[in-house]
Amino acid sequence: MRDSGQKFGLGLEQDSNRLVEPNPLWPQAFSEEAVRIKAALGDRALAIEHYGSTAVPGLRAKPIIDLLIGVADIGEGLNFIEPMATLGYDYAGDQGIPDHHIFGRGIARTHLAHVVVYESDQWRQSLRFRDRLRNEPDVRATYEALKLELAATTSTRGEYTAGKTAFVARISASG
Repeated sequence: MRDSGQKFGLGLEQDSNRLVEPNPLWPQAFSEEAVRIKAALGDRALAIEHYGSTAVPGLRAKPIIDLLIGVADIGEGLNFIEPMATLGYDYAGDQGIPDHHIFGRGIARTHLAHVVVYESDQWRQSLRFRDRLRNEPDVRATYEALKLELAATTSTRGEYTAGKTAFVARISASG
């Protein structure tokens, strides 16, 4: 079986920050990975959602599938280190994002899983942002223009992400 990264055009090296054209297979890549994760985590994973730019049809994105895993208690994320490792994920801590546990798959990242409390502010805001991008073409176009500008003018992924923060916060809080 082909590696899912190759199969779906996924993978971004650590020092790379590039956007690719949208791939209609990304929802399938999410679905296949969500099944694997649910099998490994069982009922401790209350819900798994596809979010981030690869979850928005027609939007250029970094070729990494973002998964949002909902749990009853944020401490549960630490119990996922071993089962996620069996799926090829390494634990990356919270990466400066409070109340998150982040897991990355692959040296050239193909998937990032964020564990947060189900139905928490983080959960709702992440899905609200995704849904607004899916349903509001003007918001999606403005966001894509910002992403393209940042990809061309920033030298690290951290700078790129920081450059999107205010826009994401504004869109997530309204609507």
